[in-house]
Amino acid sequence: MLLSLGMGLRQSLGLFLPPVTRELGIAAADFTLAVAVQNIVWGLSQAPVGAIADRFGLRLTMLAGAVTYVIGMAVMAAASGAAQLLVSGALIGIALSCTASSLALTAVARAVSEERRSKMLGLVSAGGSLGTLMVPLTTQSLLTSHAWQVGALFFVALAAMMIPAGFLAGGVDRIPAGGGGRVSMRETVGQAMRHRRFLVMSGAYFVCGLNLVFLGTHLPAYLALCGQDPMLSAEAIAVIGGVNCFGSLAAGWLGARYPKHILLGLLYILRAFVFTAYFMMPPTPATTLVFPGAMGMLWLSVAPLVSGLVAEMFGTRYMATLLGISFVMHQAGSSLGAYGGGLIFDTFGSYDYAWRIGVLVGFTAGVVQILAGGPERRRDPNPVPVLAPT
Repeated sequence: MLLSLGMGLRQSLGLFLPPVTRELGIAAADFTLAVAVQNIVWGLSQAPVGAIADRFGLRLTMLAGAVTYVIGMAVMAAASGAAQLLVSGALIGIALSCTASSLALTAVARAVSEERRSKMLGLVSAGGSLGTLMVPLTTQSLLTSHAWQVGALFFVALAAMMIPAGFLAGGVDRIPAGGGGRVSMRETVGQAMRHRRFLVMSGAYFVCGLNLVFLGTHLPAYLALCGQDPMLSAEAIAVIGGVNCFGSLAAGWLGARYPKHILLGLLYILRAFVFTAYFMMPPTPATTLVFPGAMGMLWLSVAPLVSGLVAEMFGTRYMATLLGISFVMHQAGSSLGAYGGGLIFDTFGSYDYAWRIGVLVGFTAGVVQILAGGPERRRDPNPVPVLAPT
C-alpha cells in the first residue's frame, strides 16, 4: 500500500503540468523545477532517512513520511504560485524517502529468507505498480471536469491512506535484521564507498531516474503539443503501471536465476531502444499505448534488482542506508530529467534534444553496468604450474 500510493501519486504529478501552468500563469520550467526540487530532496534525504530507519525502526519513519506526504499535497492544493509548489515539492520529497521503494523493499528483504528474497522483491514491486495503474486515470477524469485543486485534494485523501499502512508495514521491526554481523553502520558505509560494484550500480542508477522522471513529467505536455487527447497521457501512465506488474515479477524471477548486474544493464539498454522507437515518429493513440506497454516491462523492474544487489553485497542490516546512498544518484538523474526537460522545451520549443540525450546516456549506462558491474574473477592463489612439453 505504501509503495503503491507513494509511487502512484508521484508518477501522476505530471498530469497537473498543463492546468497548473495555465491557471497560475507560470512557465513549464517553474512547475518542473518544483518536481526537480522534489527529486533532489528525495535523493538527499533518502540516506539520512534510511539511517534513521535502521537505527530507530521502519514504523516510526514510515508514519512520519505518510503524515508529511499529506501536508505536502495540502500545500500543493492551496498553491497560488511557484513558491508554494517548491515547498510542496520539498515536503513530498522527504515523504517519499520515508514511504517509497527504499524503505518498503527493505522491509520485504528483512521479512523473507535469502532464497525467496528476489522473487518477493519482484512481487511487492509489482503490487506497488497498481497505484500507477489506477491513480492517473481517476486524476485525469477529475482534471477534465473540475479545477486542478480538486485533483490535488484527491491526492491528499490518498496520501492519508498511507498512515495506517505505515503502521502495519512497520511491524517488520520485530524481525531481527541479519546480514550485518558486528560491523557498524560507519564501517559498512565506508566499505560501500570503496566497493566497485556498488559504485557502478549507483552511477548507472542515475539514468533510471533521468529517463523515468522525464517521461512521467513531460509526456502529458508532449502529447498536448502534438495535439493528442489529454486523457491519452493518463492512459499511457496507467498502462505503464499495469504492465510493470508483470515486469517487476519477471525481474524478481530472473534475478533469482541470472546475474543481477547483467539484467540491470540490459534494462537500461532496452529502455534506450524503446525511447528511440517512440520519439522518432509522430505520436498516435496506438503508438502511445504500445510505447508505455514496452516501458512498463522496464519501469520499476529495476527496483528488485537494485535492492537484491545491495542485500547480496552487504546484507540487510543497513540496507535502508545503503539504498539511500545509491538513490542519491538516481535522484540526481530525476532532477535533471524533470528540470532539464522543461528547460530544453522552453528554449527550443520541442523535446527533441531531451529524448536524444536520454537515449545516449541510457545506452552508455547499460553497457558500463554490464561490463564493470559484476564481481571480480577470483584468481587461484596456488596455481598449478604448467609443464612445457619435452
